[in-house]
Amino acid sequence: MLKKLAVIGFGSTMISVGINMFILPFHLINGGIFGISLLLNYLWGFKIGLMFILLNIPIYLFALKSDPFYFYYGVIGAAISGSLVELFVPLSGIVHIPIISSVIIGAIIIGVGVGVMLRHHISPGGMDLLALLISKWTKVNVGIIMVSLDAVIILTGLFLLKDVRLLYSLLIISIIGMLATIITSYRRFQL
Repeated sequence: MLKKLAVIGFGSTMISVGINMFILPFHLINGGIFGISLLLNYLWGFKIGLMFILLNIPIYLFALKSDPFYFYYGVIGAAISGSLVELFVPLSGIVHIPIISSVIIGAIIIGVGVGVMLRHHISPGGMDLLALLISKWTKVNVGIIMVSLDAVIILTGLFLLKDVRLLYSLLIISIIGMLATIITSYRRFQL
């Protein structure tokens, strides 16, 4: 249990730092429920962490019926991730680098956090939890499922916000998905 909590703490911190320092300043989206939460923040000013937790409730309930193991760690992961995103909001805007550098660095940081959590069968919540369940049923790699779901969210954001910078978000989800695939695929790679 302590190892799982350490993994959740590490992964949630990485996700929160990546979002607040590198994604939020450019009004980009990283996909999943965080992506939807970011969209709601950009459109109406809703708090990202709170929306993330609230939007996860239906997925939690679905996971509880499907696999209680994923549910318990998913709830803990989502609560910690959502709380840390709010706690780390002051990090937004302290790093001043070009958008492409911000996209790459932010995606790597988030991808490592997500990948480490998924490797230990822990989800930071949201689409990652849904992707874990779909992966379990279909045997399709969780990273591929995440990229597909995230692409739909980003294209929706592009349609709603009409901001071409959101195309950078496709690179973000590609890097996150690639890292999640690598980290969750190799047996000898143990964290």
